[in-house]
Amino acid sequence: MGGRKLYYKIKNNHMKKVVVSGGAGYIGSVLIRLLLKEGYYVRVIDNLRFGGESIVELLNEDCFEFIKGDICKKEDVEKALEGMDYAVNLAAIVGDPACAKEPDLAKLTNIQGAKLFYTLAEKKTVKKFIMASTCSNYGKMKDANEYVTETSPLSPVSLYAETKVEVEQFLLSQTKSNHCKPTCLRFSTVYGLSPRIRFDLTVNEFTKDLAMGKELLVFGEQFWRPYCHVIDLCRSVIKVLKAEENKVAFNVFNVGATKENYTKQMIVNEIIKQLPDSKVKYVQKNEDPRDYRVSFEKISKVLDFEITKTVPDGIYQIIKVVKEGFINNPDEQKFKNI
Repeated sequence: MGGRKLYYKIKNNHMKKVVVSGGAGYIGSVLIRLLLKEGYYVRVIDNLRFGGESIVELLNEDCFEFIKGDICKKEDVEKALEGMDYAVNLAAIVGDPACAKEPDLAKLTNIQGAKLFYTLAEKKTVKKFIMASTCSNYGKMKDANEYVTETSPLSPVSLYAETKVEVEQFLLSQTKSNHCKPTCLRFSTVYGLSPRIRFDLTVNEFTKDLAMGKELLVFGEQFWRPYCHVIDLCRSVIKVLKAEENKVAFNVFNVGATKENYTKQMIVNEIIKQLPDSKVKYVQKNEDPRDYRVSFEKISKVLDFEITKTVPDGIYQIIKVVKEGFINNPDEQKFKNI
């Protein structure tokens, strides 16, 4: 740590200090800006697998600190946790395709890295540990007329979801007297703008392709997923950080809004409202191992959490970015996880 930042940290010791793993990523780069705006001292640990352009200007901030490191390496994690009040684990190989492509790295990062991060956070007397999990843990709903809740059976059907379920079980089985209290947030499928924008996510990808005048090919348009804007996923993390310990310790929350469950067909319909000349072709697919509608009543009641953006809002943003040339080539590889 530079001398100026060390002085600033000591001088402002009253500030709540939070370390975010994967802070240069799609969600992390949004979260750390919200944390800074909320008055937190923010430290990021990231191996910069996708580069650091998403956070480079934050190096100008006195209350921001960056450590290039890997959550699978003890010495890196210990350095990152030193003096922190809270820890947020976003570092992961994210999504089914990315995990399928690099299964060994996915298991190492998503499972062993996450467990090491928590274990060392407990040793460093960090107060709260927030784990980014996924609604993909539910797999396929048994009753098409019902909504899954936090107490529904978990049926992971991908390596990505399997890694998240294993870490959830590890965290929730920790001794309740532990100093570091874990909370698992099961994120909906994310969309929206970020400093590390991705165009390989359903809402973003569908909208990008149609905004570029391409014909969209949709497989299995009838299957359900919940969706949530990246801003709102990040707001849920801050809700947990600010919440009373007894409300969030050793607890699990689905993150999103019940009204924001969509089929792919419904997403396409929302895009066509804004791009009426869209060309779409549907390919019949009668089996999908993931098909679930999710209830978000718990996070609304317990943490008074409500979303601020909807899928149509996200569609509007992506259309603007593509149509007005904010990004020269949205099809570039760097805007994808694989």
